[in-house]
Amino acid sequence: EVNLRVQEGELASIIGPNGAGKTTLFNLLTGHLPLDSGRVIFKGQDITGLPPHTISRMGIGRSFQRLNIFPRLSAFENVQVAVFSAQRRSRNLFSRASRLARGETEAILDRVGLGDKKEVKGGLLAHGDQKRLEMGIALAIEPTLLLLDEPTQGMSPGESVEATRLIRQLVKEKGLTLIFVEHDMNVVFGISDSIRVLHQGRMIFE
Repeated sequence: EVNLRVQEGELASIIGPNGAGKTTLFNLLTGHLPLDSGRVIFKGQDITGLPPHTISRMGIGRSFQRLNIFPRLSAFENVQVAVFSAQRRSRNLFSRASRLARGETEAILDRVGLGDKKEVKGGLLAHGDQKRLEMGIALAIEPTLLLLDEPTQGMSPGESVEATRLIRQLVKEKGLTLIFVEHDMNVVFGISDSIRVLHQGRMIFE
């Protein structure tokens, strides 16, 4: 029974205790879980019941509460795969994969601060850098709406400050709409246009 409306260009945060339903809400919005009732409307279009890959290609990118990267692939390859998906490239028998989408991939890595670590395997990156990598993967689909699930989870205070600065800058530069779940109140109050409180599956305060 959540009613949520976010305006284009808004930086909206959702807070609440563990088990409130924050990640479940993201999974409902992105098609990872089916709705029992109600609708999800994106840019005036009903996207209720669409599969996650279709919703992604419509311009909704997300990160996950638990890291969702390829640990055995390099940082470059992680983002490159996402770029391939966004461009609907699956195979090209006459080109080496390492040469495809190189410019786009390197630009994204530079943007999230991983340009100098592009050859490092995802699983060997520090936790903060892994969260940056996941953000780069989300940006690869060129979203207009970005959902970030606890983007500073497990980061040191210094890393959280830097991540907050990066998120704010990316949203401003790319004209994104942002909905994010976060427990760090310094991050929430430092970046949000609006704050909503979720408790036991209900939005109790805005």
